[in-house]
Amino acid sequence: MKLRILSRKDVRRALPMHQAIEAMKGAFAQLSTGQADVPLRVALNVPRHNGVTLFMPAYLSADDQMAVKVVSVFNDNPAKGLPLIHALIVVVDATTGRPAAVIDGTYLTALRTGAASGAATDLLARRDVRSAAIFGAGTQGRTQLEAVCTVRPIQTAWIYDVMPERAAAYAAEMSQRLSLPVRVAETPGDAVRQAGVICTATISSTPVFEDADVRPGTHINAVGAYTPEMQEIPAETVLRAKVVIDHREASLAEAGDLLIPLQQGLMTEAHVCAELGEIVAGRKPGRASPEEITLFKSVGVAVQDVAAAGAVLEAARRLNLGAEVAL
Repeated sequence: MKLRILSRKDVRRALPMHQAIEAMKGAFAQLSTGQADVPLRVALNVPRHNGVTLFMPAYLSADDQMAVKVVSVFNDNPAKGLPLIHALIVVVDATTGRPAAVIDGTYLTALRTGAASGAATDLLARRDVRSAAIFGAGTQGRTQLEAVCTVRPIQTAWIYDVMPERAAAYAAEMSQRLSLPVRVAETPGDAVRQAGVICTATISSTPVFEDADVRPGTHINAVGAYTPEMQEIPAETVLRAKVVIDHREASLAEAGDLLIPLQQGLMTEAHVCAELGEIVAGRKPGRASPEEITLFKSVGVAVQDVAAAGAVLEAARRLNLGAEVAL
């Protein structure tokens, strides 16, 4: 039995962002139309080292694809010069149960998370959006901006990070990569007041901007706050936005951006308008007016990893990427 091993470089070559965005739309549609088996992820907390390791399996029945991801989020890593997230994905042949591939999941996680925001932006943001604001100058923040620029003709972007040197490095790198001006915002308000799309990709436990700075018509992608205690988006913004989520069960179990205002009695679960897959499938409407504020809250669902990994493996076989090892 042979197993294909695919590196970060292989993933980059196999799955460009525009294809990843389309893969996410398909995955979310299957999730929201009962064509996916997705157990809630299992979390193994490691408080001694300020981290958590998650085990995320899923099966997409329409695509007949199956995989499991093991992903670790250790919050002290950036201070050690290490990535915040490490991940590995094992693709399982759904017809035989045979392990088919092992894929670097660290970059793939950032890619599919960015691609999910790209899909949400394509479905929910105004067509005339030309500016974006990114909160968090890490790997996730990079793929967020790349995805937004893939679906909208962004002309100017702003980056805010609590560590100014990280923001400066991000601005220099992304300006060159995307061929557009990426500017460092001195304050959160400087970024938000000028943005038609906002992406938050931080590990903050308190809101990263003020509600008063959010303009009518803004679209927000919130991909941090993946535990009940974390919060990136002000409750006031959540309350005046059309809220769309990736997966109802997971979001209402894990997303602090929603759970905190729920627990405070500021809203009910009925305030969540739709899953993104329901909009993809045409079962729920997207943006209702140019002035509407839309919020896509994502905690990450294993169907994203299955769809992305499946697309990567298909391209890797076609392009002869990676290495095959005998087990």
